[in-house]
Amino acid sequence: MRRLKITITLIFVVGVLLLSAGIALYSEESIQKIQNITKVREIDIKDISASASMVFKEENNSSKNASNTSRNILTELNMKVSPASVIIPPRVEVYDSLTMEELAEKLNRNLGNDYIAGKGYLIATECLARGVDPYIAVAIMLHETGCKSNCSSLTRSCNNVGGQKGYPGCNGGSYKAFATLDEGIVGFISNLEKNYFKVGLTTIDTIGPRYAESTTWPQKIHWYVDQIRAN
Repeated sequence: MRRLKITITLIFVVGVLLLSAGIALYSEESIQKIQNITKVREIDIKDISASASMVFKEENNSSKNASNTSRNILTELNMKVSPASVIIPPRVEVYDSLTMEELAEKLNRNLGNDYIAGKGYLIATECLARGVDPYIAVAIMLHETGCKSNCSSLTRSCNNVGGQKGYPGCNGGSYKAFATLDEGIVGFISNLEKNYFKVGLTTIDTIGPRYAESTTWPQKIHWYVDQIRAN
């Protein structure tokens, strides 16, 4: 009986030892697996980071080369697209079958080389924005300033291009003074808009009686307009 107890005890002890050894072995294997997985994940993360960095660099290089790419677009199109399929934008005509640039150049040719020279674009844009005929505006300017040959002292001293009266007076007189030539031109065109074109006085003959006392004024303005159209 005693031997039986000893045998059972030994079997129990051996079983416990084997179980402990198995658990320990399993734990080591598990830890090793976890470590291997972690290493794999670390490698994956490094690879992903490297790939992302490479993509980022490629995108930066693409951005840097964007201007070079855009410069080559037209060349590539010319090589790949036949001339018959190229769409040419239509002309944008703003007045008298002229584009804005052409109108400005035409007005500049007529403004001469004196004080008001080169203001064609300003006059064209202001007139078209305000509904004022640019040929009539320039014709009145040329007549009132004398700039076709030699600009008047009123124009040179006070930037008055239309013979306008008002405050502040030029050198204390009744004719209005403007701080700059551009202000004088805009003020003149604004006056034509408010006091003439907006109230239905849109032709030289209807503007004349209100603008000037001289009965020959309309005839002179017509002459200037004809010169502008022909030039």
